[in-house]
Amino acid sequence: MVVLDGKIASQAVKEHIKEKIEALRAQNKRLPHLAAILVGNNGASETYVASKIKTCAEIGFHSTLVRLESTVDEAVLLKKIAELNNNAAIDGILVQLPLPKQINEQKVIEAIHPSKDVDGFHPVSVGKLVQGLQTFVPATPYGIMLMLQHFNIDTKGKHAVVVGRSNIVGRPMSILLSGNTPYGNCTVTICHSHTKNLKEICLQADILVAALGRPEFVKADMVKEGAVVIDVGITRIDDPTAKKGFRLKGDVAFAEVSAKASAITPVPGGVGLMTIAGLLQNTLRAYGEREKF
Repeated sequence: MVVLDGKIASQAVKEHIKEKIEALRAQNKRLPHLAAILVGNNGASETYVASKIKTCAEIGFHSTLVRLESTVDEAVLLKKIAELNNNAAIDGILVQLPLPKQINEQKVIEAIHPSKDVDGFHPVSVGKLVQGLQTFVPATPYGIMLMLQHFNIDTKGKHAVVVGRSNIVGRPMSILLSGNTPYGNCTVTICHSHTKNLKEICLQADILVAALGRPEFVKADMVKEGAVVIDVGITRIDDPTAKKGFRLKGDVAFAEVSAKASAITPVPGGVGLMTIAGLLQNTLRAYGEREKF
């Protein structure tokens, strides 16, 4: 059984990007710049954004963190996005989700200019993805594809089952795995809350992607012997014995499923790190398209 270690795969991506940045520095060129907007002080969002900003510094990107109060008016947020859209020094914009109730998330997503949509959520990006055109791919599915590539996981002709149909992970993941690409060409089944015989369908999977947000939902009796298991879930579970007062659990019961899988991602240390790698690759792409690099 192979542990698909996100630390190893993401480090390889970062090293590749660092080489590009060093080449830019040697030519005294402007460096890529990512702007992140954080609304409120949600603990998980704070952690995610801090990790993204830290990684930008690590590889040589510039970054800007815009903090807004949880009570901010939607119009104020949209105005800030417009300012970043018009700032020639900013290559990529991300707004950390979820947002407070008074803000329409879809309106915010559509406010980001498609050329700076490094999260890959804009309808223009999604439309291009569906058509198989070059575009910004949502960072988590993109990171998973980078992981499959790094560990050279054979996907051609395999049956992939994706549990979860969100626009952020499940749907784009199904498109990427079914695409005519070196790490695609799967036959894909998407499962969701209304799927009948979920266990039986999961047992058919050569590649099982769990992205439903329910800790340890996928048990060993749902996994075929030798399957590749990708765990996208990450949930904080209160645990007074833990140093931070909580533990992170994935959607897969790792201990029992790893005994059957041929390869599996851990939580933490798996897909989460690859999500940031995908975001960085998208930002470099946005920079490249603007600077013809």
